[in-house]
Amino acid sequence: MKDVKKVIKDFKQVEKESITVEFFFNAAKERFKLTKLTEGDKGLDGIIRDKHIHRPGLALAGYTELFTFDRVQILGNTEVRYLRQLSPELRTRALKKFFSFRMPCICITFNNKPTEEFMSMANKKGVPVFITPLETTRFAYFINDFLDDQLSPQIAIHGSFVDVYGVGILFYGRSGIGKSEIALDLVERGHRLVADDVVMISRKGDGILMGTGTELVKHFMEIRGLGIIDVKSVFGIRAIRFQKRAELLVNLEEWDPKKEYTRTGLDSETIDILGVEIPFIRLPIFPGKNITVISEIIALNYLCKHYGYDAAKILSEKLEQAIRRKAKDKDGKLEFERAVEYLEHDFE
Repeated sequence: MKDVKKVIKDFKQVEKESITVEFFFNAAKERFKLTKLTEGDKGLDGIIRDKHIHRPGLALAGYTELFTFDRVQILGNTEVRYLRQLSPELRTRALKKFFSFRMPCICITFNNKPTEEFMSMANKKGVPVFITPLETTRFAYFINDFLDDQLSPQIAIHGSFVDVYGVGILFYGRSGIGKSEIALDLVERGHRLVADDVVMISRKGDGILMGTGTELVKHFMEIRGLGIIDVKSVFGIRAIRFQKRAELLVNLEEWDPKKEYTRTGLDSETIDILGVEIPFIRLPIFPGKNITVISEIIALNYLCKHYGYDAAKILSEKLEQAIRRKAKDKDGKLEFERAVEYLEHDFE
């Protein structure tokens, strides 16, 4: 438990408090087919601080006590058609009250064209208006996911992150212990590097951790005694990936004969990263120990457990059954038996 607490202290949390409307538009215009309707660059320096969105139906109807105007506002068919069916006087009154709040931006779905009055007030108040052909539910899902990714807490971990048999293994340990060398050996065996040196971990939703590298380093790797290598150039595009779900944290540490290490796997440890529990494995290393193969076994064993097969539990149950069976015998001795009753005439 002390090792786990020490590892957590070493993680550096990085939290982005806000993004600008301009960043939001530039990042989302290709992904979500956004087009800007307002004039010039006015309002693009506005700030988005909330990762949630808002549909201002009640606000347009006049009820603004619970109007979360500081969020990205989304207008769908319901809001646009409601405004159109109002008389000019009522529409003007509704829009004046609506635009009296300082909103970061407005997104209109289904390619609904806003009225001239709507656009006139938006330009006057400096509220950017964007339009998309996507349906409201789909667009809201995409934008929620994008904002959640941008504004959720992140941590920076000094380690190596590798996709091993589809399992995201994050190697952690003191500087110089061999994290990059292990990652390089795994890549040479056909696995894929996600990041080395600095790994950025973000929480997606309630229970998923996603890891990626930094824009500066990406898939460059430092090998002591050799220098900097570009994994993508050396091994090809199949040797890398830009992001991966983090599923295991392997803490590399020097072998200490006085310390107890798990030998059965029944007492598994977990670590809390950004509110998500993932398996934590303390892996002692010493010269001659093949950490690469062990890392592959860690990934395969995790997959077996994921699909319902836990070797440690099954062996434990077999031992308990044998002990109960022998306890009924008079002598009470637990004898070892061969795996097969008869060794057939096969000498291979």
